[in-house]
Amino acid sequence: MMSGKTVRNGIKIFALFILLPFVNSCSDQQKAPPEPQATPKTQFYLGLIPEQDLFSQKERYAPLARYISTKTELNVEIKILSRYGNIIDNFISGQLDAAFFGSFTGALAIRKLGVKPLARPQWLDGTSTYYGMIFTRKDSGIKDAAGMKGKRFAFVDMATTAGWLLPLHYFKDIGIEDYRIWFAEAYFSGTHEDTIYDVLDGKADVGAAKNTVFYRLAKSDSRLLNELQILTTSPEVPANSLAVRKDLDSSVKIKLKNALLQMDQDEQGRQILQKFGAKKFIETNEKDYEPVFTYADNVKLDLHKYDYRNN
Repeated sequence: MMSGKTVRNGIKIFALFILLPFVNSCSDQQKAPPEPQATPKTQFYLGLIPEQDLFSQKERYAPLARYISTKTELNVEIKILSRYGNIIDNFISGQLDAAFFGSFTGALAIRKLGVKPLARPQWLDGTSTYYGMIFTRKDSGIKDAAGMKGKRFAFVDMATTAGWLLPLHYFKDIGIEDYRIWFAEAYFSGTHEDTIYDVLDGKADVGAAKNTVFYRLAKSDSRLLNELQILTTSPEVPANSLAVRKDLDSSVKIKLKNALLQMDQDEQGRQILQKFGAKKFIETNEKDYEPVFTYADNVKLDLHKYDYRNN
């Protein structure tokens, strides 16, 4: 015969078996629901022309790319190109979604590919344009076409306004019909920096580059202002502007444009702009490229058909 204690213990065990499913059910109800998975960001390839050396370009634009990524549903990846024309080639092959175009590559891409300009920086001095410069050493004695005959000329690239279109226009104005005959040597350095230093260091006698690069370098190298002389300048053209492929989703286009145009309205954006050397980004459209289109027409260069390889 079972004792009272044994009976009570049995009742407790039985009650536990009865209550266990209920307890587990309550426990399950108290668990926090699983956190929703973050939507993966769309990969977005952004091209940069080789205005400076590759390391300087990446250092300058990487914070901007990260900022755009945080403000949009995009994973922005920078592609720094080895030469200016690669931007056109990469757009044609579908490898780029957008690029910061120079004025010539921008005009070329508008005409050939139908890209859509969105925004460009307004620099700390309030400008949003640049111009080309042709320069020589002050001690070269070069002042005109006659002084250039038999000398060495340094272009930048056959897809730049400052480093190609300006010299062609200048040669036409001063009576040089064929620069390949007039100069002992004419070559393409590949970057504005290289052209400037080639002339400064005597590798070339005359060169062409953009003023923004020239004066940025002059801040840390006084030789540029002390030893180089400006012979002529071009009309002002848009600073390097962000333009996107024509078939980019309109919602992505709007997010990109807003992210840039509103950068100066938050602290993080202002800090990045300061390091970038800009006050803010301003809206840009095809009409801003009219000086480049006109320059190209004046030297009979058809941008719709233009294809090139640097010599």
